[in-house]
Amino acid sequence: MVDYSIKDRLEKELNYRDSEGELSYEKPDPLMVAKRYNDEYISLISALFAYGNAKLIVKFLDRLEFNLLNESEDKISKELKNHYYRFQKPQDVIDIFLTIKRLKEIDSIENIVYSGYKKEQSILDGLWSLINTIRSLNSSNTHGFNFYFLKPAKKIIGAGTYKRYFMYFRWMVRKNSLDMGLWSKIDKKDLIMPLDTHTFNVSRRVGLLERKSCDLKASLELTKVLQSFDKYDPVKYDFALYRLGQEKVL
Repeated sequence: MVDYSIKDRLEKELNYRDSEGELSYEKPDPLMVAKRYNDEYISLISALFAYGNAKLIVKFLDRLEFNLLNESEDKISKELKNHYYRFQKPQDVIDIFLTIKRLKEIDSIENIVYSGYKKEQSILDGLWSLINTIRSLNSSNTHGFNFYFLKPAKKIIGAGTYKRYFMYFRWMVRKNSLDMGLWSKIDKKDLIMPLDTHTFNVSRRVGLLERKSCDLKASLELTKVLQSFDKYDPVKYDFALYRLGQEKVL
């Protein structure tokens, strides 16, 4: 049984963390780069590169020329030929930019997600719609490209967490001192908790999560528990839980 006293602790932590002071080079987060541009396409690039050390993520994102999304594909290929990040080799970075450029040319990301979401208000269906659209725009099949964009899950159990996409949806749908709230068609009550190692470990430690595997099913389990705290905005606790784990407060 969940100890609901943790809700009071999370609410206090939430109020404390709900500040742009939480986003700085002393407390780096890819959201600080995304907010600089306030653009759904640049935000998606920033979110999907959000794996590994936060300082290195921000350092890499700071080096990217996002205005290349408005340039020719030849210029993108030329300008990004020396950029790489962990699993993404230069050609992967080029293909990522080419794919997002093509995405810009067909529709808004919000509309693509909404096309899957609207029937049953399922953000998972919205996610599959987005990933399927992305995969239709580029045939690259390298490890770096596949790790970056991922593929739709064939089954929930054992699937990856899709943390970077769920974090991106949080940025786009919620509106506060941290999240940008650029979208209006998705209801924040339907969002799913982004689950990384920090959030997973803290959630298990305080009794919010029983599942031992850090996967999509765990994200859904944690979301359901947090819906009992706030059914209209369950993922509002995400950043607080993340920082508690990252800073080893608990």
